[in-house]
Amino acid sequence: MAGGYTGKLLFANLSTGELKDEALDENLARDFIGGYGIGARILYSRQRGGVDPLGPENTLGLLTGPLTGTPATFGCRYVAIAKSPLTSGWGDANSGGHFGPHLKFAGYDGVFFTGISEKPVYLLLDNGKAELKDAAHLWGKDTYETEDTLEAEYGKTSKVASIGPAGEKVARVACIMTNKGDAAGRSGLGAVMGSKKLKAVVARGDLAVPIADIEATNKLRKEHITGGKRFLEHFGIYGTGGHGDMSAHSGDTPVKNWGGVGVIEMPDVTGLNKDKVIANLDKRKGCWHCPAACKASLKEGIEYKYPAGNHRLEYETIGAFGANCCNTNVESIAMASHLCNSYGMDTISAGGIIAFAMELYEHGIITKKDTDGIELTWGNHQALVAMMEKLVKREGLGDVLADGVKIAAERIGKGAEEFAVHIGGQELGMHDPKGGFFGDRMTTAMYHMDATPGRHTTGFGPSQFMQYANNAAGLCMHGGMAGNPAKYLVGFLKTVTGWDRSMEDILKAGERIAIMRHVFNLREGDNPLERKVHPRIIGRPPQTEGPLAGVSTDMEAQACWNLGALDWDRVTTKPSLRKLQELGLDDIADELYPPEERRGMSGPPPGR
Repeated sequence: MAGGYTGKLLFANLSTGELKDEALDENLARDFIGGYGIGARILYSRQRGGVDPLGPENTLGLLTGPLTGTPATFGCRYVAIAKSPLTSGWGDANSGGHFGPHLKFAGYDGVFFTGISEKPVYLLLDNGKAELKDAAHLWGKDTYETEDTLEAEYGKTSKVASIGPAGEKVARVACIMTNKGDAAGRSGLGAVMGSKKLKAVVARGDLAVPIADIEATNKLRKEHITGGKRFLEHFGIYGTGGHGDMSAHSGDTPVKNWGGVGVIEMPDVTGLNKDKVIANLDKRKGCWHCPAACKASLKEGIEYKYPAGNHRLEYETIGAFGANCCNTNVESIAMASHLCNSYGMDTISAGGIIAFAMELYEHGIITKKDTDGIELTWGNHQALVAMMEKLVKREGLGDVLADGVKIAAERIGKGAEEFAVHIGGQELGMHDPKGGFFGDRMTTAMYHMDATPGRHTTGFGPSQFMQYANNAAGLCMHGGMAGNPAKYLVGFLKTVTGWDRSMEDILKAGERIAIMRHVFNLREGDNPLERKVHPRIIGRPPQTEGPLAGVSTDMEAQACWNLGALDWDRVTTKPSLRKLQELGLDDIADELYPPEERRGMSGPPPGR
């Protein structure tokens, strides 16, 4: 097997307790790199379409990439995958921290779970051996307590990925947590883990990750860090949370559930200033061997008594609980973040849910009777925190809201659907595609068309192939800001694996990953062109004031252009027969274009 891989996958059937090791196929690793590339290929091949996301047939995977746990700069990521209970299509969620590298040190490139356990269990991976163990003593504990308990039992060389009570209660916006604040946040995969009665995975081991050329890898790492010194220093001070105030006014961050204008609704955003965000900083810390160390921990809260060690705020969390709720009290945002981290809930979705509930309250669709007396008005940070307590615990109105705004609006009725901002069931990331951070107004497609809709860390079209490869390799996306991302992706993959692949080869792997995630959705009946997009997202009608006044996005044109560039059908969105054969995806070609339909077909299929 090439360097960077342990060469082993684990398949766990939680219904029967069977644990089975399988060798990682080298061709699979070449074609799909790792992470959600290998995961998508395996799930599509081994899981039939139409399974219940919360049922025993849905497969949950936790996977690393070949650069995870190696000297490759920013090589610290792992990914969770499954059919999403939030969108009923492909689901993946990427996370940093320390768990990914330790999964490799424990002897596995990835683990896959099917079935449902009769009782709560956790999986112990220990230097190449696997064991399911009773988790009765952990069930009901938050993620902090779970980590502390398991790491105390198995030692400092162990790392834990777990769910909290939100996942146990199968909230569809629940996530998988590690390192007391690093989240595999999107797609609701904590609910899948909870549905399986799987409380945690413990990775313990000291097995070395093989490196084809360690000297060349270390040299490349040193060059990357030296060249990116200026970025790394700034990023280490503020992390991603250094522009919450500016983004609230520039049109980057959505305001008032995507319906407001920052400079009008929130004229004073000094409370979100970068120095306010780090005012209660305790110490810097980072993901495994990361030269940026952008995480950092906070001292105990003052106005809100979140515990010492709470993670410094990320931009998405600031946007979700800040501008989108018209809130400038940074301590309340830190408290909301703590609740999400400890109970295991996605901060992006949770903030979107609170903003949705505030707008329902404004319009009288829900009242104090529904909120148990909480005055859920815009910018009311005490009310925000009080409702977050209910949301993470699934109590009262929180129980109605905990499966996301789409399902909540269906439950509430009375016109609530008008205020449910989502695409495909998932709340959106905190960058407005009409302008702001992205600026080119050509990014609506990333929210609309990607296999996991509403995501701010992905995209759609050929320009994203390198990012797909980067994710699959196990690298943090911020590494590209420290220096030439193409150079270091190609370089590290060569020095670590020993495979001499060109950028063209790596881009083809990224394209295969894009197709596998997409055809998974097609099999589930999800044509992204048919997803309903809330008009606020695309500016229809456009805002009349502020930096985005008069701005709309041509969503249809963006989708059409990218589909053509991908060589996918502009109506069905099926990748062309020619494209599938070119990439060696013959089994997909046979499913999408049975032989009897190919007679007389030349070039692209009909409809293009």
